[in-house]
Amino acid sequence: MKNTLKITLKPGEKIYVNGAVIRVERKSSLEFLNDVSFLLESHVLQVEDATTPLRQLYFIAQVMLMNPSGAGEARDMFRKSLTMLLASFENPEISNGLKQVDRLVGEGQLFEALRSIRALYPQEAAALAGQAADDRREVTERPFATAVGE
Repeated sequence: MKNTLKITLKPGEKIYVNGAVIRVERKSSLEFLNDVSFLLESHVLQVEDATTPLRQLYFIAQVMLMNPSGAGEARDMFRKSLTMLLASFENPEISNGLKQVDRLVGEGQLFEALRSIRALYPQEAAALAGQAADDRREVTERPFATAVGE
């Protein structure tokens, strides 16, 4: 027997189920008795919040989950973005996480892929902070080197 999944929603909260948007008027519980693609409102990333490479990847995967009819185009964009991210991140934890995300998306486990991407946000923030520090260091070191006849 398959495991069931029970979700409790607050009044006015939305859930996205197989491309449909459902809002409950009062506190409600939903029990999914079979496999279903869903996304809780609290996990929905708005386009203006997709400000980092991983958040942009999350947004693309989210579109695949929320709009199954347009998933083919989003899947192509996901593959291109994932390839660029794997080439750009040197952090092995992020690279391994992205490979896991790729596997999950390939298996149709979009909710788990989104969860895996969210788990990588702290490593991405650290990597981007390190890159910004390196960029600042290069800018401040270069004028001195030029002044002494590089």
